[in-house]
Amino acid sequence: MANYTAADIKSLRESTGAGMMDVKRALDEADGDLSKATEILRVKGLKGVTKREGRSASNGLVRVHVDGGAGTLVEVNCETDFVAKGQKFGELADQVLAQAVAVQAADAETLLASDLDGQTVKELLDEANAAIGEKIEVRRVARVEGDQVVSYLHKTNPDLPPQIGVLLATTGGSTQVARDIAMHVAAFAPTVLTRDDVDPATVESERRIAEETAREEGKPEQALPKIVEGRVNGFFKENVLLDQAFAKDNKKTVAQVAKEDGAAVTGFARFKVGV
Repeated sequence: MANYTAADIKSLRESTGAGMMDVKRALDEADGDLSKATEILRVKGLKGVTKREGRSASNGLVRVHVDGGAGTLVEVNCETDFVAKGQKFGELADQVLAQAVAVQAADAETLLASDLDGQTVKELLDEANAAIGEKIEVRRVARVEGDQVVSYLHKTNPDLPPQIGVLLATTGGSTQVARDIAMHVAAFAPTVLTRDDVDPATVESERRIAEETAREEGKPEQALPKIVEGRVNGFFKENVLLDQAFAKDNKKTVAQVAKEDGAAVTGFARFKVGV
């Protein structure tokens, strides 16, 4: 029997993020040598990278960095929450975020193709994929710029790293109100900043659905225009940040809260892991 302990198994799992049975097999093969077992896991992992490409990476975390008037938000994904809360995965996410900031990446493609110490970020992720034994990917990257940029991170589970991240840019106003609006964005998940940002085709589709629904409900023909406009406005109030009822005072819209603070919201980004 190989010469290793339960503590060795725990240590190797924490350092590599590999599964229990993979760790045990590697320790058996390495006769308890932790260094050799780590190498075995790495070699076997590299062989499995292609096989893992089609698997779902719906766990993970978000990381954020703000420096003056610029903020960067990244979502790094893995397959299980065990890996998501591990030290190795967290360190990888920090490295990815630092690179995104350094190259001012505004999308995942730019970040993945960028050079980091002689290799691309994509190659770095492939190595991590091999060492950890799970599919790992950078799903999304956002860069928000403005006179003032604030961030907010939220944990949906206290045992896991943050899974919702927000960047919010404003002109004028206080940092506190900007942060309150960022928290609102985390909770209410707006999709666009203003009504003008909604795809016209989407608005037309909502209008058509509202009219067809009203007819199915037997509403009077002369009342249809007002009913349709009301339902389309309801769509805007649900999806447009500035039109949403503010989380801390639902008698006011986000636009009103910002205006009372002497601010204007100029941009935002929101990521929720796996969504």
